Amino acid sequence: MVEHSSLNQTPPPPIQPPWSERMANAAAARYPQAESKWCYEAGVLLKGVEQVWLKSGKACYWEYLKNNMDQFILPDGSIRTYRLDEYNIDQINQGKLLFTLFEQTGEERYRLAAELLRKQLQTHPRTREGGFWHKQIYPHQLWLDGVYMSAPFLVEFARRFDEPQAYADAVQEILLVEEHTRDERSGLLYHGWDERRQQSWADPETGRSANFWGRAIGWYMMALVDSLEFLPPEYPRRDEIHAVLQRLAPAVIKVQDQASGVWFQVLDQGARPGNYLEASASCMFAYALAKGVRLGYLPIELLKAAQRAYDGILNAFIKVDDHGLVSLTGICFGAGLGGKPYRDGSFQYYINEKVVADDHKGTGAFMFASVEMERL
Repeated sequence: MVEHSSLNQTPPPPIQPPWSERMANAAAARYPQAESKWCYEAGVLLKGVEQVWLKSGKACYWEYLKNNMDQFILPDGSIRTYRLDEYNIDQINQGKLLFTLFEQTGEERYRLAAELLRKQLQTHPRTREGGFWHKQIYPHQLWLDGVYMSAPFLVEFARRFDEPQAYADAVQEILLVEEHTRDERSGLLYHGWDERRQQSWADPETGRSANFWGRAIGWYMMALVDSLEFLPPEYPRRDEIHAVLQRLAPAVIKVQDQASGVWFQVLDQGARPGNYLEASASCMFAYALAKGVRLGYLPIELLKAAQRAYDGILNAFIKVDDHGLVSLTGICFGAGLGGKPYRDGSFQYYINEKVVADDHKGTGAFMFASVEMERL
């Protein structure tokens, strides 16, 4: 007698690609054109896709990032919608993709575009000690965000094009920002510093802003591991950058939420009403910890914190719709200091900024974290 019960069984679900590819697929589906202007947000998303391509080798990811970059890079190396004289440090970030494009294609326009961005940093306004102003419209201010935008670009530029001064500029920026923003008690870094102590958000004695914003420290921590990757082992001040990472990582883990494994919008005030678990910073910390361990910059025991964070990200923030499209929720849309309307850096300011899904700053960071966890 032949049994036919197996015909009525539900077939097993299809094997899904890794999370990094699922997010890259979702991003490409949602945003065929990542952005209509040259901007740091597009740089975060495309850098995430670049990492997925490097790991998977799948041509679709290369085509996506190249098509999105090529709408801006003109034959003479000029960059559509970019203005050097704006002196906005954020505008350097998207330029990190130029190195891979030049390496893969040999097209001179990509090298010329990278040199144009390097020229901005050669003439960019600086503090008295030589730190880059965050933007010309934010004079005499250092922000944690700006270290991620500039330092990894400078270090890779120096490594690929043999320009030692670019190493020096990057290292100086990293160390100056830590010096002026680090809280000795907690080991965490304040979002910004005003050398003139004139901004309303700045402490009149220290010049520091008032709170530890998660994504700001996430930017800075990613800058550390990305810069160390390209700093030569023999570089004289490399050990100082390594020491910064080794100081910061335990401080960040100390404020990791024990219940969820992820981090709050304002890192050290998780119990305060209105604070919330935030996705982009959590992805950035998971990435920096995992990459730091993989490359030997951090001790292996810190991998437990990275794994707990990544599991928490999947549980707390990842949603999948009926068509299998992946979404990352719980992303702070944007936060800064000063400007119009004025952003005072208070706790209430940070917790009341808009929270969104599928913002480039979060989805790009999720791809970073996913690729690192998948490499382990």
